[in-house]
Amino acid sequence: MNRRTALAAGASLAGLAALAPTDSAGANAGASATGATITSLAEFARAVDADSTVSRRPVTFKNGQIAMAGLIFEPAGLNRSQTHPAIIVVHPGGGCKDQTASLYAWRLAQQGYIALAYDASHQGESGGLPRLLENPTARVEDVRSAVDYFTTLPVVDRDRIAAMGICAGGAYAISATSTDHRIKAVAGVSAFNMGDGFRKGWFGSGTVEEQLATLRNVAGQRTAEANGAQPALLPYVPDSPEIATDAEQVEVSQYYRLADRWMHRNSPNRFLASSTDKLYAFDAFTNIDVLLTQPLLLIAGSDAGTKWHSDRAYELATSEKELFVVPGGTHMSLYDRDVGKAMPKLLEFFGKHLARPAS
Repeated sequence: MNRRTALAAGASLAGLAALAPTDSAGANAGASATGATITSLAEFARAVDADSTVSRRPVTFKNGQIAMAGLIFEPAGLNRSQTHPAIIVVHPGGGCKDQTASLYAWRLAQQGYIALAYDASHQGESGGLPRLLENPTARVEDVRSAVDYFTTLPVVDRDRIAAMGICAGGAYAISATSTDHRIKAVAGVSAFNMGDGFRKGWFGSGTVEEQLATLRNVAGQRTAEANGAQPALLPYVPDSPEIATDAEQVEVSQYYRLADRWMHRNSPNRFLASSTDKLYAFDAFTNIDVLLTQPLLLIAGSDAGTKWHSDRAYELATSEKELFVVPGGTHMSLYDRDVGKAMPKLLEFFGKHLARPAS
């Protein structure tokens, strides 16, 4: 079934309890999931601390020799004599596990799922040298390693593991799912293919000449560093809203760089310039027409400058797929303000594809 849908104005989280997996702490799926919109790290911390329906605990797992730092959210009182569906939540480029990835993971746990948010390798509290590397190959392997970790947990049903991500995390999750068929379904929220995004820019209008000029600069920087220069660091987003050049860049800077929003010490807004050539060589959607056989859900704001990534993934994919458009939504609104509009569709999607098979 291939569908494009739009969220009706005024939709809410009402009725989510009916979509929760029936074998996973269904009693937790209730009023807590319909709570107020959360738009800051401080609000989120208070909400999680006050939520008796969900438990959160730090965990570690391995990506090769790298120690990965994660947070598991699960329904309180989970029946540990049974196995349950589990979802990996991948954070955006430049983000960390404690921001929007945890917000979605918490909302999923309120509805009965086991959900894992983690810091990317080379970033946040996870290990890996050099620090602040944005390596798409490693980021995709992070997702596969999270699946490895879930298979070691007796409470997780190995046949009911899914993945989702926000921004770059959405595209990384799609890429990983294409080649790891232990993942039974995948969703991208404001998906941003870092390869396309770096080559073509936020709106997809970058020219080949600009791309080649960037690669020449990167080559020069690598040569300088090989000969003793300090590694160069670049910002993911404008360091302050005041220097942003358009409305969406103002939004992204407000989200990451303002203390009363989601600014976090493990999200320093810097990545190694030497990441750039790796990102230029990457395309999260390579071969998804052939290798992605699992169901795909894409959620994008109608007013997002990055919607073209979701459009492209939708057009390329040949498996069961859906593009769900949030009217008036922007790229950043789906990080927090419009989470309540994305969740019903996510729960419908995961409820369908992670349901326990009929006996």
